[in-house]
Amino acid sequence: MVTNAASLGRSGVHDFILIRASAVVLACYTIFLVGFIACSSPLTYDAWHGLFSTLPMKVFTLLALVAVLVHAWIGIWQVLTDYVKCVSLRGVLQFVFVIAAFCYLAAGILIVWGV
Repeated sequence: MVTNAASLGRSGVHDFILIRASAVVLACYTIFLVGFIACSSPLTYDAWHGLFSTLPMKVFTLLALVAVLVHAWIGIWQVLTDYVKCVSLRGVLQFVFVIAAFCYLAAGILIVWGV
């Protein structure tokens, strides 16, 4: 079996499971936030700050950030593999994407955890 270093999972089945699991995490996070916004009568800074200052919400947000990273990484790898035939251009685009995605993750961690 051939494995690809650019793929996040070890095979197509692992990628399939990772992308579905990340989609479930993102759906749960979205539903929770929409429910919170709908149930908060006056959505003030204090209510928003109170929500994101709790440890479970920080962990849930971190999990959602990692899920976005995994979901986007696999998705962009699949799109670039299908549509960019030049190997060197595809490598450069994947590298740029990975750097950008990790910068977004680092920024999200710094924002949520307030380091």
